[in-house]
Amino acid sequence: MTPAQNNPNPPSQSLVGTQVLFLAAAAGVATSTSYTVQPELSRIAQDLGASLAATSAAAGLPILGYMIGLALLVPLVDHVPARRLLSAQLALLGLSLGLVAIATNVAAFGAALLASGICASTGAQMSTLAGKHSPASRRGRALGAVTAGISAGVLLGRLVGGGLADWVGWRAMLLIVACLCLACALGGRVLLPRTIPHRDGPYFATLASMPRLLLTHAELRAAALSGALWFFAFSLVWMGLSLALALPPLALSPTAIGLYSLAGVAGIVATRVAGQLADKFGSGPVVLAGLALALLCALVMPLILGVAPLMLLTLALFDTGLFSAQVANQRRVLSLDPRRPAPLNSVYMVTYFVGGSLGTAVGGPLVSSLGWPAVGITAAMAIAAAGAIGWARRRTLARRPEALQQDAS
Repeated sequence: MTPAQNNPNPPSQSLVGTQVLFLAAAAGVATSTSYTVQPELSRIAQDLGASLAATSAAAGLPILGYMIGLALLVPLVDHVPARRLLSAQLALLGLSLGLVAIATNVAAFGAALLASGICASTGAQMSTLAGKHSPASRRGRALGAVTAGISAGVLLGRLVGGGLADWVGWRAMLLIVACLCLACALGGRVLLPRTIPHRDGPYFATLASMPRLLLTHAELRAAALSGALWFFAFSLVWMGLSLALALPPLALSPTAIGLYSLAGVAGIVATRVAGQLADKFGSGPVVLAGLALALLCALVMPLILGVAPLMLLTLALFDTGLFSAQVANQRRVLSLDPRRPAPLNSVYMVTYFVGGSLGTAVGGPLVSSLGWPAVGITAAMAIAAAGAIGWARRRTLARRPEALQQDAS
């Protein structure tokens, strides 16, 4: 018998460049769907005959759905062939958006958005696939590309959605995005490899085992906690910034405030470079360097809010630092068990988004009560705590050369 015949889960083919680029583009499209309706809430409320408060609450449901998908659907990467799983989920995402577009009341609008958020978690499935089916020497590059797509979806979803809605209306905008998702589903059937999932047990047994992963994997605990802290800082800064720019003395228009998000494009570009550096030097040094840059920016932000060029540059560097840390940190998580990384990535991403949700919730009240400087100081404290966790981890690994070597692999 050959080794492949002895192994019930033989290795699947590695991803090639075209497939990685497709995953990055599809992940960006899927992730953007959670944000496209946000600039149009007042018009949507009028069309649905609902209050702005109820419509705004419904518009937050995709993020809740996304977290549900992270917990329940990302582990399917280890149980269902990727071509079938991702194509089906992208198709369901397109259909969900179609239901949002034809909603006639806020309840139907919210229910369809919740379903779309669950399906949009396919972006995290794609990052898992990129890490799982890339050689260790190219894992960081592949993750960097897919993370760039996800980050572009987060940063540009509002701008693209708002621009399309101004042109053709919010319902037609959603139908266009739905068609993009369906096109990605078709592309997945053509471009994605016929992967062979690695099954150590039934799907529900995998779900039941996930809470224990935080107890049994010290590396996962450190990565998840530090990731949650800096995503808290990231979300806090961007939510607080939107309010601080709208308040006197600046009192900028919504359009002007939205343009600040373009500063995040620098962070998107940096993810590819960060992945290459992580492949070369290991994840730990890239995480610490990214956090050091973001910490410096967070300390400077309270002093330069009214100086637009400096603020834009600082935001670009802030995002560069945190996006770089995220790519390297996720590479570390997926390297803990390359055969079955999906439950590890699921636990990591759920913890990560819990931190981000807390940052979003705290940003507005913090600006209203204590002002913009409090946002920068709080973000700096969270980033410093994440860096301390990373530094302590590096010192621990230094006493175990074999573990330090694994971090670099």
